[in-house]
Amino acid sequence: MHVWSKLSGAQWEDAWVERFHGPLATGLVISSLPGGRTVRVEVYCEKKADAERIRKEFGGQVREVKSVNWAAKSAEALQPVRVRDRLIVCHTEEAAAAMGEAHPDRVVLCIPGEMAFGTGDHATTSTCLRLLVDYAKEAQGRAWSVLDLGCGTGILAIAAALLGASEVDGFDFDPAAVKVANRNARRHGLKRLKFTEDDVTKWVPEREYDVVAANIFFDVLTISFERIAAAVKPGGVVMVSGILATQAAECLESGRRAGLEFGEPVKRGKWVTAVGRRPLGKRAGKGVR
Repeated sequence: MHVWSKLSGAQWEDAWVERFHGPLATGLVISSLPGGRTVRVEVYCEKKADAERIRKEFGGQVREVKSVNWAAKSAEALQPVRVRDRLIVCHTEEAAAAMGEAHPDRVVLCIPGEMAFGTGDHATTSTCLRLLVDYAKEAQGRAWSVLDLGCGTGILAIAAALLGASEVDGFDFDPAAVKVANRNARRHGLKRLKFTEDDVTKWVPEREYDVVAANIFFDVLTISFERIAAAVKPGGVVMVSGILATQAAECLESGRRAGLEFGEPVKRGKWVTAVGRRPLGKRAGKGVR
């Protein structure tokens, strides 16, 4: 038995839980350190190679420990995530097949837990999925395009494509996430959907979209709103999440300075999701080009 460990800011605890969702979840332990600002993230692995793979992706340390029967301590299988009456997210092929047969009128996604963010269980992801379902219903009968910034597993882009978006693009800073997202796109038969590697803080938008979804960290959002706003069509929508409630006012004010207009944010637990619009006839993202 080997364990990978790393210290992290306490505000990212939920993100670590989501990232190691799935096969590695049974070996995940997160411990709060004195003061409450830092947590120790540990993942116990039967094989050293698995622990080393995590260290290669995220840094940290790997050490050998006494073997533990993790199979006996496994949590119950994760349940499918249901979004409105339109979308179901499953985590295994078997569950997706069963749900597809039971609910032929719904869009069923299979997003296994892998080393990339976005399985539908986290409040930020599930809220963005609800917003996409609602937008797809309003846009029925017309073409609409989507850009998924910080795509992680690709769940938002894949959901948009299956909900009827005519053009979908997505990218992530993490090359491992890009591989996962492209694998998930192929799993759903979306051969034209190709995820790429890019850094949202340096990327220059080359076109405008009807919807831009950005479920990424607060600090990245804050410094990237000029670029995000420049990628939205006049009258288009920005869906932003990954924001702690304590950070929302500062974050959304950065978006307003970039030319976006936000409605009342949606709060789930300590997380906030907000929808912004680029007003018709108003220039946005002027500092990018």
